[in-house]
Amino acid sequence: MAEFSFSDLETIIRDRAHSGDPESWTAKLFARGIDKAAQKLGEEAVETVIAAVKGDRQGLVSESADLIYHWLVVLGLSGVPLSDVLKELESRTGRSGIAEKASRPKG
Repeated sequence: MAEFSFSDLETIIRDRAHSGDPESWTAKLFARGIDKAAQKLGEEAVETVIAAVKGDRQGLVSESADLIYHWLVVLGLSGVPLSDVLKELESRTGRSGIAEKASRPKG
């Protein structure tokens, strides 16, 4: 079995985003806009945290999948390609997380 990637999911989301398919949750989210998609992202983040704290392994797996999906929808609606996020992560790998965070502008 070929490995499924975030890039694969990003492509599926992009393909379904404006499909007009009434059965597509992705098309519905894109039609409803960034506010609804961001709300769903936040809800999934909370549900992921709750599953982790409870030690609910299957819940954590399921909620993490929902979280990643909604995160990619929000990126898509915002016009931010996954590759930009990956480049940012790559740029951070050469230094400690503490030093990287300290270098961010205060605001």
